[in-house]
Amino acid sequence: MSNKFYITTPIYYINAKPHIGSAYTTIAADVLARFHRMIGDDTFFLTGTDEHGEKNEAIAKKENIDPQEYSDKMSAEFELTWDSLNISNDNFIRTTNKKHKQAVQKALQYMYDKGYIYKGEHSGLYCPGCEQYKTEKDLDKGLCPDHKTKPKVVSEESYMFKMSAFSNKIKKAIEKDELLITPKSKKKEILSFYKDGLKDISFSRTNTTWGVELPWDKKQVSYVWPDAFLNYLTGLDWSGTAGKAPKMWPANVHLMSKDILRVHATIWPAMLLALDLPLPKELFIHGFFLVDGHKMSKSIGNVISPDELIKKYGVDGSRYLLMSATPFGHDGDISFQKFDEKYNADLANGLGNLVARSLTLTLKLFDAGLKLKKTDDSQEIDKAWKSYSNKLENIEIDKALKMVNEQIQYLDGLITKTKPWELIKTKSAKVEKIMYNILETIYHISLMLLPFMPETSDKILESLGIDPTKEKKKNFKDLTKWGRLSEKAKVKKIDILFPRI
Repeated sequence: MSNKFYITTPIYYINAKPHIGSAYTTIAADVLARFHRMIGDDTFFLTGTDEHGEKNEAIAKKENIDPQEYSDKMSAEFELTWDSLNISNDNFIRTTNKKHKQAVQKALQYMYDKGYIYKGEHSGLYCPGCEQYKTEKDLDKGLCPDHKTKPKVVSEESYMFKMSAFSNKIKKAIEKDELLITPKSKKKEILSFYKDGLKDISFSRTNTTWGVELPWDKKQVSYVWPDAFLNYLTGLDWSGTAGKAPKMWPANVHLMSKDILRVHATIWPAMLLALDLPLPKELFIHGFFLVDGHKMSKSIGNVISPDELIKKYGVDGSRYLLMSATPFGHDGDISFQKFDEKYNADLANGLGNLVARSLTLTLKLFDAGLKLKKTDDSQEIDKAWKSYSNKLENIEIDKALKMVNEQIQYLDGLITKTKPWELIKTKSAKVEKIMYNILETIYHISLMLLPFMPETSDKILESLGIDPTKEKKKNFKDLTKWGRLSEKAKVKKIDILFPRI
């Protein structure tokens, strides 16, 4: 029986088009989903858009269109962008979906009936940009650290969520890694937040009509976070029934950037406990991108869009550059200059050149009347697969790519050392084994690249005379065995994979 693997991205807020930050999260989730499918896990990958809230209502009003029309337009932007990046999500959830809204209402009604949601009044410092209340401790010189704006003092009648009732239970789950927070520095950060215990929070709004209507009080709509969080369940066709988890729940990994860790480590687990549902297994937190040392900002003009990357580096080039840009889980500083250098070094001169020259040498081998001869030199590749799998299972995405590059460098060194072109001229029999080792290793490299660069992986397999569709259906254990390549492989030349920039 296969293992279950359920991975999510956050659902993205539609107040702006997709940027490389959201692309980074989504590609990373896609890499992990593709890897888990490859090893035979029963995999489900969810992403989507978060469409309610006063901010989106205000933008729609400014554009003189209905909020639903605005939501449809912006949600389509995300779907198109993920399609262009070859994202293999199993579902794309929208919070304006009728079934989602019905499930949210059913869940909120259950929590209200159980006494976990109660009527009260909430006052505090509210940041419209974050759609969150802030404490004085959260602010930097009186300003929201993310939006650099002064929060509004808001006082309104509100339905409150009794989050305080679950504080100790969630804290213990985090301490015991039953709710694993990775990297460890983020676990420490969250536990420090739990020192004073969780406070009850507002769960409804009266200042906007663009949201999920509370079933027991139609004058109020749900706060954006409970509506958004429940996507992780409704994306699995959950109907809102407390105590009844969907087949794929709990999530193995909720992947997200560090700015939304706190709400995921407080509000979301408290909601799940209130609904008698299991906690997710892991929250994996990655960092932010800086561009030439500066935070991305429209005013500075340094925001990089996924479309710009694809236009310059292609789909797989863009996926590779983002996944190798920084140690996964940490902040990274990027620039087009750095991307150009890495693209040329790793892809044009590295992988692309290795594959092209190896295929050319093999065709010369055949022209000389020689053939490929199988070997049993499996030790190096066995070790590589073990390391690669371990790294992706532990979400060390950049390290897995680094390991693949080590295999490319190893082959480059082998070619330089053995000089197969000279051995072909003299028709030395040992070149038949050397060229087999080179092509067989390229076969394994192509499979290791499958989660990262699916189109490139397919092209390399085809150049080795292998049907990618049939090959990918095979058992992972068989795929990773040495000796998959036939001695009679119908090798053919390949178009330039990565033209130099």
